[in-house]
Amino acid sequence: MTVSPLDIAIIRNDEAWPEDLDPLAERAVLEALKQSKAKVRGAAELSILLTDDEEQHELNKQWRGKDSSTNVLSFPQIEPFGPVVGILGDITLARETLEAEALDLGKSFNDHFTHLIVHGFLHILGYDHITDTEALQMESLETQILATLGIDDPYAD
Repeated sequence: MTVSPLDIAIIRNDEAWPEDLDPLAERAVLEALKQSKAKVRGAAELSILLTDDEEQHELNKQWRGKDSSTNVLSFPQIEPFGPVVGILGDITLARETLEAEALDLGKSFNDHFTHLIVHGFLHILGYDHITDTEALQMESLETQILATLGIDDPYAD
């Protein structure tokens, strides 16, 4: 039995989320951790909140000043690229937005979910996409992680 280097708590505030997503989320986080070369330095915890558009809208408004829902939000509690230890932060995902985006993109729900978990966790570690250079670095790492998980490049046309 493999012991995870961090404790991942998956919380459902919307019961309409599929039940079989926990292993996908855990695998995505652990692969992102591995490929980012970040090292867990002690007991570490991450929470993933599976919610609906209404709650995500409120979180986005409260914490980012944006009056709309969004697919994924990350709330890091560690310094960017700092030690991976303690409470790492929270990732929240909005089910309805995720479903609509997957449909619009012609991707499976599970693949889009996995991509957003990877994306959100890389934000927790310190990656961002504000500048073009940061975006290229983050997207390249996401693509590499997802390829390892058997998922096509989400940024390919």
